[in-house]
Amino acid sequence: MTGEPRAVRRLPGHHTQWEIDEQTTLGAAYVRSLMRSQLRTGLTAFAVLALPVVTLPLFFDALRNTTVVWIVLGFGCYPVLVLIAWWYVRRAERNERDFARLVHGRAVRDRHGAP
Repeated sequence: MTGEPRAVRRLPGHHTQWEIDEQTTLGAAYVRSLMRSQLRTGLTAFAVLALPVVTLPLFFDALRNTTVVWIVLGFGCYPVLVLIAWWYVRRAERNERDFARLVHGRAVRDRHGAP
């Protein structure tokens, strides 16, 4: 415990991981890149969701048929919401998989075994 600390030898394949762990400028750039791609994905999903939310009242006002309005609200909205959520999760996982591939420098398999 009183001796000189030994230099830590980095593994050749984990240079990027070290950059992130040590919070260097390059590591911060990698993390910002991931955060930007995740933000872009979230904003895209929000925009796709906001478009029907804004236009549906105009459509309902022009339609003036309460039966169709309730059918659209009861059955038509949920498949759209599920589709947007499915796309968002798939895209966010892809962003993280790409980031992990960048950090580890090799193909990273997801839980289903696909690269």
